[in-house]
Amino acid sequence: MDQKTITRADLAEAVYSSVGLSRTESADLVERILDLLSDALVDGESVKLSSFGSFHVRSKSERIGRNPKTGEEVPILPRKVLIFKPSNVLKSKINKSMVGTGK
Repeated sequence: MDQKTITRADLAEAVYSSVGLSRTESADLVERILDLLSDALVDGESVKLSSFGSFHVRSKSERIGRNPKTGEEVPILPRKVLIFKPSNVLKSKINKSMVGTGK
């Protein structure tokens, strides 16, 4: 299976070819959007992109973990994690793409 990672440059190039902004303006637009999304998540806000999905930050409390090699108990500090929940539109689009491939 040949997997490709989409980069910021790929997004900027897509904006450049679709919208007609200059390459610099397209790159700036992509950077600004990503900055707005990350700033909102850092501030604890949820980000919902219609027909794509939602991003949420969730707090996890401290817990005790175990080193699998030694069996030693180790405390896992409280932290925040990013959760992505895809929309039903995205889920169905992904599932439809797999129908003809036999996966």
